[in-house]
Amino acid sequence: MFNYIKFSLFHLLTLPFIIGITLGGSWMALGLAAILLLVVFGDLLLGDDRAEPAYTKPWLLHGLVYSSLLFILLIVGAFLWSVATTDLFGYGQLVQQLTGYDALAARATNQWWHFVPVWLGAGLLIAMVGTVPAHELTHRTADPLAMLTGRWLLAFSFDCSFAIEHVYGHHRYVGTARDPATAPRGRTVYRHILHSTLAGNRSAWLIEKQRLARRQQPLFSVHNRMLRGAAMSLLLCILAAILAGWAGLLLFCASAMLAKAVLEVVNYIEHYGIERAVNQPVQPYHSWNSTKRISSWASFNLTRHSHHHARAQLPFYQLKAYPDAPDLPTGYLGSMLLALLPPLWFRLMAPKLRQWDLHYGHKVLPKKKPQCGLEHNTAAD
Repeated sequence: MFNYIKFSLFHLLTLPFIIGITLGGSWMALGLAAILLLVVFGDLLLGDDRAEPAYTKPWLLHGLVYSSLLFILLIVGAFLWSVATTDLFGYGQLVQQLTGYDALAARATNQWWHFVPVWLGAGLLIAMVGTVPAHELTHRTADPLAMLTGRWLLAFSFDCSFAIEHVYGHHRYVGTARDPATAPRGRTVYRHILHSTLAGNRSAWLIEKQRLARRQQPLFSVHNRMLRGAAMSLLLCILAAILAGWAGLLLFCASAMLAKAVLEVVNYIEHYGIERAVNQPVQPYHSWNSTKRISSWASFNLTRHSHHHARAQLPFYQLKAYPDAPDLPTGYLGSMLLALLPPLWFRLMAPKLRQWDLHYGHKVLPKKKPQCGLEHNTAAD
């Protein structure tokens, strides 16, 4: 049963975040501290997870993925309550009735700087609890419920375009100059966040435009998934403003944009410096991998990225560890923090890129008989 429960780790990380907001003051940093300490130091201390068990109850794992929508609502509801002028949802009164703690009085003493770790924690959690499960769900292109749930999860980070560009663009062009999510050598993560966001949205728009043209449907219509996605995010912004005023709208927008930036940092570390010819089949060595235990458990095996790109349609629990694939310096969150310090990141990745060139660089051929080797390469009609 533990092999199932371990993937609920990211759900559990919402608890210290909500508890910290409830306690108020300096305790509002509890959520951020718990994420950093548990994931970063957990990866360092608890080593690798290369287990590949046979899951006989996949419905339990599917339930964990779908339940992320409930948890992201709890996360957003908690930080909106923290800036609301009313007792939103009657939460403060409920806490006092159950525990005797006056959460409303504690909230009244909060200063602006207490919301900095709330913003940082919310951005990380929206990425973990929203974008990561959405990544899993939006690969299930034949399942309308999965696609709808995944797109709503992405709406919390203003990134419904991810369901288009990632599946039909990134997986086709990963490792090439045509892929916005693949950072060339020498590009800093900060430049990559801006470039990948702008170029990724442009790519998603063009993919959607081509899909609608094939179906002979108008570009500016309800059929356009880009426009529907923007409307979903706009609706969430309106709800945030209604529930918690301008402060709630500001905090929600800031957290959503941070979550989107977190996704681009993940893209950065997953593919930095990897090179592939456009017509070369995607192989496990075209992504950086990680087998760190806590990162894997907290991300539905997103760390097994090499196998994911080789077999994009496989559900997360069937991905293999691929210990021989090129590996990151540490787990995902640790590598993301290292990437925020470009000189250190470049220094750590230089020998890894030399090894990659030695083993795989000769396979980057300029011309090759076209074969995609991908599960997703054109936009589904």
